[in-house]
Amino acid sequence: MSAPVLVTWATRSGSTEEVAQSIAATLREYGLVVDAQPVRTVHTLEGVSAVILGAPLYVARLHRDARRFLAIHREALRARPVALFVLGPIHNDEKEWPAARQQLQKELAKFPWLLPVAEEVFGGKWDPATLGLPFRWLPAMRNIPASDVRNWNAIRDWAGQLRLMLPSLCDVQMTAGAAL
Repeated sequence: MSAPVLVTWATRSGSTEEVAQSIAATLREYGLVVDAQPVRTVHTLEGVSAVILGAPLYVARLHRDARRFLAIHREALRARPVALFVLGPIHNDEKEWPAARQQLQKELAKFPWLLPVAEEVFGGKWDPATLGLPFRWLPAMRNIPASDVRNWNAIRDWAGQLRLMLPSLCDVQMTAGAAL
């Protein structure tokens, strides 16, 4: 039995978890062994063949739990394939997508040791009813209409592409590790 692929996520209101669970389900459909859990519950990456990390971009930054996960597991992440997805734009405005990709690249530059085998920006979900403090006190934030621009077909397609990459990458990574 092969080592599991870890699908892990940081989320504030659950939309990133929904995407992560869809990715995990797609990988399972293709026969991969998948462990899916939030970054806050991941204590070790021992026995994990690859990691798929999901996080929202909030105010041009990765969710703090994702940044903490990357810092804590730096050495373990360097030793295995990592794929990264972020939820960014909350509108179907073409101008938001390049900005979100640029924000992701700025965030990744803070982790120069991290070399994802794949990265993707998906549309996000916005629900002003789920705002926490201090955001719910800001009228401008409350007045943004609810939206959900997650493209489930694109999400499943990306997971399908990953499944083609991960087994071979995991085998190469494990073979290289065994040779050391």
